[in-house]
Amino acid sequence: MSDNAGKQKQAVMVHGGWDGHQPKETTEFFAGFLRKSGYAVTVSATLDTYLDKDLMAKADLIVPCWTCGSISGDQANALISTVRAGAGLAGWHGGIVDAFRGNIDYQNMTGGQFLCHPGGCIDYDVTITGWEDAITAGIPSFTLKNTEQYYMMMDPAVRVLATTTFRGGHAGNDEGIVMPVVWKRRWGTGRVFVSAIGHVLKDYENNASARTIMERGLLWASR
Repeated sequence: MSDNAGKQKQAVMVHGGWDGHQPKETTEFFAGFLRKSGYAVTVSATLDTYLDKDLMAKADLIVPCWTCGSISGDQANALISTVRAGAGLAGWHGGIVDAFRGNIDYQNMTGGQFLCHPGGCIDYDVTITGWEDAITAGIPSFTLKNTEQYYMMMDPAVRVLATTTFRGGHAGNDEGIVMPVVWKRRWGTGRVFVSAIGHVLKDYENNASARTIMERGLLWASR
């Protein structure tokens, strides 16, 4: 949509669902970053935002933060078609990959779907694999403290930028399993960025590497 060339970039952020992931707090945290980066940011707490044709047509970046819950067919179709037409989609943790479990089209777009987090809140390592990618360039591998390590179903077509390895000791045979934790992909002419990090706000407040990756991912995904 070349009509947006030279205009202030627009971000649409929608939060809600299960509040254990602090959707409002994490959304406002990254809304602040986007505003400092020059974006006009619309923050909403209703999925009907996706039905606002004028707003969605102007969106350069859509940031959902909605764990679990359900989305109507019209809401999902509006979101998915907007990304396919060129708007970016970016998000973190359950707010993007544990959302709308009943909508396969949404899961297909994000490239991953949460299954479980063995062991509950634990310490785990994040290994950077996309050393040459601008999103993760210059960031060393790091450790996250007392948070959820997501085990997911994944689309093999995504471009993985960081992984985590399960140490075992939980139900199931997960020891040694290498799981994507940060990835990106194309969806039509739009870009999609996902970080499975971010159970609660402190995961980003207390870890500069995780925060930088998410911030870069938001900017990369944007139209």
